[in-house]
Amino acid sequence: MRTLDLTPLYRATVGFDQIADLMDRALANDTSNTSYPPYNIEKTDDDAWRISIAVAGFGENDLAIEVKEQNLHVTARKAEDENTKTFLHRGIATRAFERRFHLADHVKVTGAAHENGMLHIDLVREVPEALKPRQIKITSQSAPDPQVIEADKIN
Repeated sequence: MRTLDLTPLYRATVGFDQIADLMDRALANDTSNTSYPPYNIEKTDDDAWRISIAVAGFGENDLAIEVKEQNLHVTARKAEDENTKTFLHRGIATRAFERRFHLADHVKVTGAAHENGMLHIDLVREVPEALKPRQIKITSQSAPDPQVIEADKIN
């Protein structure tokens, strides 16, 4: 596997740390956490998404969702009483997991629901009013208002 050294990017740029970090994460060779649990990311609107994670065997009390520093952390820990059971066949994996998703700027978690073995997490982008594009009204130059007294006429 090829590795990419981003050191020149760090040396030659200022303020692009997030892009370099995103590339580092995307190119990381961490394959231990890529397949379990399976998940979908669905676009539900122009600025809304839903992450659905298959969590068969986990109850609501076994799951935790946390947003910290633009990262969404989903963790699951199964209660210890599971070890006392004897299985003839065990096809449902209930091993602990931690899944992380990096959120873009202004993306917020609006809710989560656990139903039919699926954990659904709803996200929406809420751009602040100050950052939204706005139209600037163009006015024409008109004659000065007769009520306004110019400063050079007073002196």
